[in-house]
Amino acid sequence: MNMSFSHDMDDEYEKLIRRMNPPRVVVDNEACKNATVIRVDSANKHGILLEVVQILTDINLIITKAYISSDGNWFMDVFNVIDHDGNKILDEGILDYIRKSLGPESCFIPSMRSVGVKQSMDNTAIELTGSDRPGLLSEVCAVLKHLKCNVVNAEVWTHNTHAAAVMQVTDEETGTAITDPERLARMKTLLCNVLKGSSKSSLAKTVVSHSVTHTERRLHQMMFADRDYERTGEDVLDDRKRPNVNVVNWYDKDYSVVTIRCKDRPKLLFDTVCTLTDMDYVVFHANIDTLGTDSYQEYYIRHIDGSPVKSDAERQRVTQCLEAAIARRVSEGLKLELCTTDRVGLLSDVTRIFRENSLSVTRAEVTTKAGKAVNTFYVRDASGYPVDGKTIDSIRQVIGQTILKVKGNPEDNKPNAQESPTRFLFGGLFKSRSFVNFSLVRSYS
Repeated sequence: MNMSFSHDMDDEYEKLIRRMNPPRVVVDNEACKNATVIRVDSANKHGILLEVVQILTDINLIITKAYISSDGNWFMDVFNVIDHDGNKILDEGILDYIRKSLGPESCFIPSMRSVGVKQSMDNTAIELTGSDRPGLLSEVCAVLKHLKCNVVNAEVWTHNTHAAAVMQVTDEETGTAITDPERLARMKTLLCNVLKGSSKSSLAKTVVSHSVTHTERRLHQMMFADRDYERTGEDVLDDRKRPNVNVVNWYDKDYSVVTIRCKDRPKLLFDTVCTLTDMDYVVFHANIDTLGTDSYQEYYIRHIDGSPVKSDAERQRVTQCLEAAIARRVSEGLKLELCTTDRVGLLSDVTRIFRENSLSVTRAEVTTKAGKAVNTFYVRDASGYPVDGKTIDSIRQVIGQTILKVKGNPEDNKPNAQESPTRFLFGGLFKSRSFVNFSLVRSYS
C-alpha cells in the first residue's frame, strides 16, 4: 500500500473518531480551594498528553497535581493549575483560550493543537548544537552581527558539556526573514566553524530554515540527539543533586512504572512528558503531586510497540534521559535580567561584555516584543568559582544599572528524600483479586 495513502487514511479515520467523540473540557474554580481544576476528556492518540500539557505550560500555568488515565480508546486528564503568584486562574480570556484550545473547536484548528512544524516568513530559524565552552554564545552573536542579522528571539540551553540553541533572526535592514541562498549558506558555514572551535569537532551542527518547531520541545530533541544524557567522569550532577528516578516492571499488568522525585519547578511536567513521548513511550496512567517543594511523578508506560521496558540497558537509558530532561532547565549560577529598547547588535554587545569579564552563560532566554528586549541570562564564572559581586557591579555600570538587574542566586538543590520505589500513588486504581499477588521484579529478562 502506498505509504502516503495509508497516512491519509489514518488521518481521516482520526478526524472521524474526533467528530463522533469531540473533546470535552471542564474548567472548575469551585472544586478545589487552592487551584483551578481542568478536566479534559478526548479520543485517545499517541502524544495527546504532551499536547495538553504543552498548551497549559505555554500560557505559563503551573501544574500542581495531575491525574491521567488513557487505557483503551479514551483519554481522561485532570489538572490542578495555578498562576505564578500561586492563585487560581480567574482571567476569562485565559479560561476561554483553554476551552477553545483543548475543546471541540480544536479539532478543526490544527495550529492550536500542533506541537510540530509551522511555517514562518517573519524570521529565519537557526538551530545550533555543539560542545559548550566559555564565550560560545558571545562568538555566535558576533558572527550574526557581522552578517547583519538581528536576533529577535532565542533560547539557549547547556547541559553536561553540551550546548543547544534555537534562534530567530531577521535581516538588519529590512526586519524580515533572510531568504538569499548564498547568504544562508555563508551563515551556516561560519556558525558551524564557531561551534567546532579549535577542536574541529564533527559533532557541531547548524540548521537554517524558515520553519520553526515548539522551541523548548525542539531543544529537548536536539540535546537528546546529541546524547547529553550520557554520563561522563565530569558529570555536573552529583548524587546529592541527581533527581531520584526509578524504572521497574509490573509484570502482572504488563507496565513499566517510572517514578520521579525531585525539586519542583515550573514546566517540570512538560519536560518529563516531552522526553517520554519523544522516546516513543505511551503513558497509560499517571499521577503527579507536589509535596511542599518536591514533586512526585508516577507514570505507567509501555513502548509504542506495546511492550514494557525489556532490558536493564533500556531501563538505564530511560533513567538517564529523564534525569537529563529535568536537569537541562535547572540553571546553576547568577540570574541576570536585561530590559531595554531593542537595537541591532544588542545581544552581541552584552554577551561580549560577559565574556570579557570571564562570565560564562549557562542558559539564556531572549525575547523581543513591541521594540522592547527582555533577556534573561544565567551566568557563572568561567573558572568555576562563584561570581564576584564586584564583577557584576562593573558590568552593570557599563551596561546600565537600571537596564541590567540581578535576580539572585538560584537555591541549591537539596538532597532528595529517598523513598521506596514501590510506593505508588496510583496503585489503588488496580486493586483486584490479583492485586494481593502484586510484585515488582527488578531483574529484566
